[in-house]
Amino acid sequence: MGDFLQTLLYPIKLGEAWVMYGWHWFFETLGLTGAWAGWAWALSIVGLTVVVRLMLIPLFVRQIHSSRRMQLIQPEMQKIQKKYKGKRDPESQKAQQAEIMDLYRRTGTNPFSSCLPILIQSPFFFALFQLLNNLKAQAEGKAPPIGPITQEVAQTIESSTIFGAKLSDTFVHANGNLNVQILTAVLIILMSATTFTTQHQLMRKNMPAAALDNPFAKQQKVLLYLMPLFFAISGINFPIGVLIYWLTTNLWTMGQQFYVIRNMPAPGSAAEQAQRDRLKRKGKAPKELVVPGLVADDATVPDDAPKSGQRQQPKGKKRAKNPPSKKR
Repeated sequence: MGDFLQTLLYPIKLGEAWVMYGWHWFFETLGLTGAWAGWAWALSIVGLTVVVRLMLIPLFVRQIHSSRRMQLIQPEMQKIQKKYKGKRDPESQKAQQAEIMDLYRRTGTNPFSSCLPILIQSPFFFALFQLLNNLKAQAEGKAPPIGPITQEVAQTIESSTIFGAKLSDTFVHANGNLNVQILTAVLIILMSATTFTTQHQLMRKNMPAAALDNPFAKQQKVLLYLMPLFFAISGINFPIGVLIYWLTTNLWTMGQQFYVIRNMPAPGSAAEQAQRDRLKRKGKAPKELVVPGLVADDATVPDDAPKSGQRQQPKGKKRAKNPPSKKR
């Protein structure tokens, strides 16, 4: 299994090696040499992170649109759940699942789209972990070169430091090096803080009140406080270079999410109301999001927005039930 994973990740690892080497050449050209060589390689990891996240932007845009659709179909989803509430027989469960899948199909919604950026980014993370974890073996000639990371380049990386720590050092293998322990602890704390801030901002500003009152949201609240503990436990085993990658991608996610919450808020959330207020002050009308397949359902369209494909009829005066009698 280990050899298969190595083979599977090798193309990604090779690409990361070339990207890091290219960024290092750029920073070396800027004068980060000698005592600053460690910073050149650290910033190369930051540059690698930026390249990976830029590649994921199209997928991220699809994720945002799908998440907004998921919010808009919640009323219809609740109707289906209410329809089959208390029915545990296999036929009812099968019928409920069929209606939910039909709802996803009609609206073009994918409930798993929010997980795709994390799943796709995972191979890059593990490939970088292997790349940095093998630097010492490469420098000693015990591991083969990876693209431009030859034995000589690996020795250069291993001999360069930031704050007295190598990029391949880990907290658990610091061997009493206080610089390594302090740097890894600071990176882990910052990594946990940025993750917490990102998730807390998402739940506080970009989720409707109705979405917060369900089992899934309650699980997210629990995970919100468990994630820092997870990072503290797992982070002590990661090389400093991987921690730099993780912190950089967290900062990118936090900034990206701030932009999305402000400009593409979830329907019914506090962020959407804030956007409406901003547009109202500027004299602009908010653009309503209409999901295909739900245009005929009043519950899925805002009260102040006409449904797509329908003309709003003017409200006439209430007519009397009995017509007036004719004069003779």
